[in-house]
Amino acid sequence: MQITRRATFSASHYYWNPDWSPEQNLAVFGKCANRAGHGHNYTLEVTVSGGVDPVTGFIVDLKWLKDIIEHQVLDVYDHRHLNLEVPEFAHTIPTTENIAIAIWNRLEPAIASASGARLSSVRVYESPEIFAEYLGGQQ
Repeated sequence: MQITRRATFSASHYYWNPDWSPEQNLAVFGKCANRAGHGHNYTLEVTVSGGVDPVTGFIVDLKWLKDIIEHQVLDVYDHRHLNLEVPEFAHTIPTTENIAIAIWNRLEPAIASASGARLSSVRVYESPEIFAEYLGGQQ
């Protein structure tokens, strides 16, 4: 069985590879290479799997999972500049894919050590209306 908890957060970032020239960064990352950064509203979905406890009816208590997500992710990422304020992105480009990996690395040990469940998936996506506005209405 699986159960999913959803959360949202807002953060800013930019894409920049320090091994490349400014011209190459601009050619590959376009507007996202602007060192001033830009922001997104993100949706995070965390899915855990495991057996349903016959006494509680839970895989995990969703309040407990919400608290883990808040402590491990939202308290660290929400309203932050990812490149400048979040340790995982000091030397890693904060693409949506890398954000998902970093969130997995934050959540997996906490979930594994405190429950009989296991982390099954982490899904991160940008709010569609913000993304459409950023691209000038093109999707």
